[in-house]
Order: sequence, then structure tokens, then C-alpha cells
Amino acid sequence: MGILNYTKRNGKKLLKCFCYAEFSNNKQQNARPPSHFHPQQQSQVPEEKKKNIRIFWRNKKREKGNNHQTNINNKTVQHEEQHQQAHAYSQPERKERKKSSKINKKEKRHEQYANNTLANPEKRPLKQQKDKKKKKNKKRKLLWRWKKQKKEPNILANLVNTLAMESDIQTQNYAAQEILRIGNENIPSRVFTFNQLKAATENFNDHNLIGEGGFGRVFKGRIQETNEAIAVKVLDQHGIQGNREFLVEVLMLSLLHHPNLVSLYGYCVDNNQRILVYEYMAQGSLQDHLLDCSRSRKPLNWEARMKIAAGAAKGLEYLHDMANPPVIYRDFKTSNILLGNGFDPKLSDFGLAKLGPTGEKTHVTTRVMGTYGYCAPEYAMTGKLTKMSDIYSFGVVMLELITGRKAVDTTRPTREQVLVQWATPLFKDKKKFTKMVDPLLEGEFPLKSLYQAIAIAALCLSEEPTSRPVISDVVSALEFIAIPKAESLGSSGELSPPALHPSYSDLEIFETCESSEDL
Repeated sequence: MGILNYTKRNGKKLLKCFCYAEFSNNKQQNARPPSHFHPQQQSQVPEEKKKNIRIFWRNKKREKGNNHQTNINNKTVQHEEQHQQAHAYSQPERKERKKSSKINKKEKRHEQYANNTLANPEKRPLKQQKDKKKKKNKKRKLLWRWKKQKKEPNILANLVNTLAMESDIQTQNYAAQEILRIGNENIPSRVFTFNQLKAATENFNDHNLIGEGGFGRVFKGRIQETNEAIAVKVLDQHGIQGNREFLVEVLMLSLLHHPNLVSLYGYCVDNNQRILVYEYMAQGSLQDHLLDCSRSRKPLNWEARMKIAAGAAKGLEYLHDMANPPVIYRDFKTSNILLGNGFDPKLSDFGLAKLGPTGEKTHVTTRVMGTYGYCAPEYAMTGKLTKMSDIYSFGVVMLELITGRKAVDTTRPTREQVLVQWATPLFKDKKKFTKMVDPLLEGEFPLKSLYQAIAIAALCLSEEPTSRPVISDVVSALEFIAIPKAESLGSSGELSPPALHPSYSDLEIFETCESSEDL
């Protein structure tokens, strides 16, 4: 009854437990034990086991406590020893000890690695690990170059190294080797900063814009130090002319110097920019005067046209015969012929220039590049580039000077769209020569000079490269045509014969010129 004196909540629980225990005891007493069951054994075995278990766990706890105490004692001893060792040496001695310990660790690793690789050749490093090491070494080299460039002035040799890593320039580029062989002292090209060119062009203002194309934009500028006019060519990063063409142009114009080649004042490669700085040509390009002639600008007379043709031929002669190794221009056209104050022509844009064959080689095999309408047919078909490819392009420019037409003009009828295809049948009939002349000349031209100019153009445009004249012979012929009549008169008062190659006299076109009664 004492259990019922608790609170209702606790009392109910205890009452349930008490009733359940009494019920289970009665159940065990009523149950029959099995035949093999001995009550004495049941009471003895569990007690012995319990004693053994208790003894085992007591011993375990004692061992654990002893081990913990020993660990604490050992740690304290180690800390004291380390503290004594640390204060026993000075700071430089400590640093030396650290370095020696690191070196010893590295040596041990190398020994272990060597032993493992000798014993187990299968555990040697994979290709992927080697590639990772190569990439790391490349990054280190690039960082070293970048740091070196910061200390040293940014000269052309550094430009070769930096751009050669990004572009696809191969070892066959003789110009890159030549620039390093000659040395940077002989190179007059100057390195401009982006801020200098920005100030020179008034922040690349549109009113200073001279020209624009697939390569980028050209601005007129003025150097503040010398007050000298310059032409700044800003190459488009996503345009036609890439790193390769930019590097080739810098190298070519730095090594080649001639009165009929445009002068390179310098370049800029700041902040991934590709900018070229040229001398300023006041009269613009030949294309502006010949094909895009406005009302305010007078058309070129015949003497000026022949003077421009002779000067351009001299520039081409320097590239073919005087440069070592010879250079193939590969992009000879009216837009790349710039004119000075006295209409003195200069060749520009050497981005597509190619070094010509040397030794026993007759041609250079390369991908077809250039402007449609100016490319030689054999180069367009086979990709074999020779000096005669430039001669063909020169013949197209001669036709443009004579006719005043574009090399390709889609606004004309289909038969007259390509200039060479339209003019080729007219070469066979001398009576049609005057119909080919530019109407802007208004008949003010010497007829014999016209015939000789057409003869030069026809020879340069021969389908077979071997039948085209050499550029030196073209220069001698054009120099005679460009001389005014008063200067070319001899003692007898008659015109001296043209300075042409002897083999040209066999051609039908020159026979018609000499036998003409109109001369």
C-alpha cells in the first residue's frame, strides 16, 4: 500500500512495474525445468564470468591511465628539449639548420624515388606528369622574359621573342635570324609608348583618320618633340593582319632602306596593341588620285603617271635584285603605292612580303595571299611564288595607270569587270590602243609613249612566267618614257630609242610601234 501513496503519475508507473514483476516470477515458478537443467550450475557460471569481466576492465583502465601519464611526461620532456635547442642557437644558425634539414629531406626523397624506379620500373612518371612539368618550365621562362623586358629597353629583338611565342612563325623566317645577327644598334626603329601615340593623334580622333581597311585604321599624327608629321597605323586585333604580318613588316622595313620604300619610324606593342609609325606621305595613295578622284583634285597627267610607274619599279627592283636574300613583295597594287609632295612614289605595307628563293631554288611554295585581280595565274593555281609574280602585279598597275580603271570593277558589264580579261584582246590590235586610254587625260599624251607603256604592260601580263621581263629591264624602259621630250632630244633633234631588252624587238607589238606612221 506504500506504493499507492505516491502521486498518481508516478504511482501508476510503479504499480504497473510491480504487477509485471510479480506476474513474471509466478510464471517462472510454474514453468517446468528441462531434464538436463541443473539449478546449481546456473547460479555458479554467470557469477564467475562477471568477476572475470570486472577484473579485466579494471586492469584495462589502470593501463590506460598509466599510458596517458607517460605520454604527457614524454611530451613535456620533448617540449623542454626543443625549447632548449631553439634558444641554444642564434637566428642565422637556426636558418642554416632549417635549410640543411630541407636539403636532407630532398636528398632522401630523391634516393627513395631512385630506388623505387630501379626496383619497380612500372612506377616511373606518366606523360601527363611530364607535360605538367614542361608547362611549368614554359611559364617560368615567360615570366623571366617579362621581368627582363621590364629592366631592359623594349627593342626589336625582344619584340621578335615575344611575338614569336604567340604567332606561327617558323625557323625558315630568315628575317628574324638576320635581325639578331646584325644586332639592334643598326636598327633605326624607335619604340613608342601608347600614350605618346595617343597624344600625337589627339586620342585617335576621327578628323585625323587618313585610311581604313581590313587591317585596321591609319591616323595622321604629329610628334610633339620634333613637330614632325607621322602616319600611325593601328592594326585591328581581330583583323586580317595578325602577329605574323606585323612582325614581318617591322623586320622588313627595319632591314630594307631605299628612296622608293616607305620609312618606318617605329612601333608600339603596349597592352597587346600592334601599332606601326611611318613617315607621313602628303599626297596619299595612288588609288586616291587614280580611281577615287574627286572634283577638287586634278587628275594625274601622263608624265606624272609614268614617273610614278618608274619610281614604283625602282622600289621593286631594289627588293628583287639588291636585297640579300631577295624579297618578293606579293601585294603590289595602287593602294600600297604612297605619294609624296613631288609625286615621288614609295611602296608600303610589307605584311605579306616573302623572302625569295636562294641558291638553286627557283620558287617558294606558300599559301596563296594577295588581292584578287593582281595575283599571277600560276601563283593562284599552284602556290609557287617567284619574282615573276610581282612582275604580273606590276603589269596590272601599269594597265590601271593607262586606262584609269580598277583591277576588278563589279559596276561594269561582265566582260569588262576584270581589267586584264578586258585588255588582253585589245593588245593584238594597235588601232584600239587609243580606246584603252583614260578619258580624263583628254588626249594629252604622246602616242609613242603610250605604245611603249602598253607594250610593257602586255609583256608583264604574259601567261607564261618565263616570257615576262626582268624588273631591271622594265625600269630602264620606264625611265626613258618618264623623261620629258626636251631632255630626251639628241643632237639631231630626234627621240633616242627606248632602252629595252634586245629580245623585246622580236615581239609583234614593238614592230607595230616602230613602223607606225603616226609617230
